[in-house]
Amino acid sequence: MHSLVIASDYRVPDPTRVPRLLESRKSALADIGAHHVIVHASTVDHGRVLVSIAVHNREPIVDLLRSRVFFEWFDAVGVEDIPAVFAGELVDRIDLTDADNPGPPGVIVAAMTSVQDVSGVIERVHLALDRFRVAGIRKTWIFQAFDDPREVMILQEIGDENSARRWIENPDSAAEWMQNAGTGAYPPLFVGKFLHMVRIDETD
Repeated sequence: MHSLVIASDYRVPDPTRVPRLLESRKSALADIGAHHVIVHASTVDHGRVLVSIAVHNREPIVDLLRSRVFFEWFDAVGVEDIPAVFAGELVDRIDLTDADNPGPPGVIVAAMTSVQDVSGVIERVHLALDRFRVAGIRKTWIFQAFDDPREVMILQEIGDENSARRWIENPDSAAEWMQNAGTGAYPPLFVGKFLHMVRIDETD
């Protein structure tokens, strides 16, 4: 996952169409400064996907969100209700895997929500890393929104679905963000696996 990201969580009739449609729109994605697009598909909620677009520059984010690329994309994949879109910057990344034996990709648990203090969340997470490791947490990414300093998107990679289920049912006290996921305009926790990644270069 790269440092600047635009992410959206929505339902589509057929998630398997998403990678193909993204590949066919590489030129338009290059025009808005995207360099990677990562797609996760939910393992517990059929039709739900999390699409994260990594972009080069922070400045044009507002223009990107108004771009026809997004609306055409939502139309193409069959989205009926335009979803909330998170735009932010990576503020912390924690890797608890063995560098010599990272293993296959795990299960992603993602939350878009609001917290009281992002720096406080980061501090408590670091103090709880031993407990995170025991719970099966392999990686944690914390993104802070551009337009609201209290809004975050937090992704965690967990070793397997059983560990992910236990984590969701009984999260660590340091994972305070999980309590507010799914309230107000925020979508519920996303649980899924890697589906596809599109690489975009200047020639696209």
